[in-house]
Amino acid sequence: MARTEHVFRWDLDKTYLRTEFDTVRDLVKTAFETASDKQAVPGAPALLRALRGDGENHRICIISGSPKQMRRVLDAKLKLDGVEYDEFVLKDNLSNLLRGRFRAMRSQVPYKLPALLESRASLDDQPAETLFGDDAEADAVVYSLYADLVSGAVELDELPRILAAARAYPDQIERAMQLCRRIERANSVDRILIHLDRRSPTARFSRFGRRLVPIYNYFQAASVLHRDGLLTAAQVLFVVEEMLADPSHTPSTLANSLQDLVMRGRVSQADARTFTDELREIAETTAATSEPGTASALATTLDARLNDLGDAPPLEWPDEAPRLDYVALVDADHDRRRSEKRSAW
Repeated sequence: MARTEHVFRWDLDKTYLRTEFDTVRDLVKTAFETASDKQAVPGAPALLRALRGDGENHRICIISGSPKQMRRVLDAKLKLDGVEYDEFVLKDNLSNLLRGRFRAMRSQVPYKLPALLESRASLDDQPAETLFGDDAEADAVVYSLYADLVSGAVELDELPRILAAARAYPDQIERAMQLCRRIERANSVDRILIHLDRRSPTARFSRFGRRLVPIYNYFQAASVLHRDGLLTAAQVLFVVEEMLADPSHTPSTLANSLQDLVMRGRVSQADARTFTDELREIAETTAATSEPGTASALATTLDARLNDLGDAPPLEWPDEAPRLDYVALVDADHDRRRSEKRSAW
């Protein structure tokens, strides 16, 4: 068996799928959708296919809060999109309901953290990881906590207090503790990407440091991964072409997205220029057999947006990871979500 070099962990709702569940009507509609009814976020299927590559060294793991009863339709949707995966974990909300564990049905941290730890513990290798989530639930908190537990930045004896604040049941706390003891400590989580489905202000995520990057679309995600050396320019272009099939995206809006990343200090001007140079090479290579098309047009538009920045300095991010108060973070996230749901319902 080939050695796993990198694990890509994805959420589904609002990360991969355009899902609404803020009202009773939304929940009912989502429950009765077929695979063909469900809509992926533009660029997400292409990005997952690119990350999968030949399937030898990259592992795709999906951990979602959707109920297990939706597995058949969700699996069918992924197949329709040509997405392959190695692991697919869904929430057992029927069991929670029958046992009267209503907090477990709602809370994300006590569910996702043990699921992430169990997946990590099952690996023989110690691969690097990139995590994809959204701003609708507590993904930024649970992913950062997971990363800090794996690296040893958060000590094991701190975990019960954090999970208690996250409204975990005692058996969930004990399971997380047991799984943590099985994991070899390593600084493995390279990047956390949070899809801003709710258009949350990027400043809300500054406290998490440079490891976590909020993104508005999957061209931004692909650009960050290109900068990280995980995607080639051709693979990013593959994502771009899928996005341009959606009327909400144009070369101009995508160029604005890259400019935004540079201004936020998430991609350097030098890295962005390297990408545009690679796009031009692709355009020149394909010009002999076909129209340069997307690569040439995007490179030109990107250059214009980067030139608009002039010598303006980007935001700077300290190299040292911040020390996060996870008890305060899970409390704040719980209060925010409760307030949002009261307003929606």
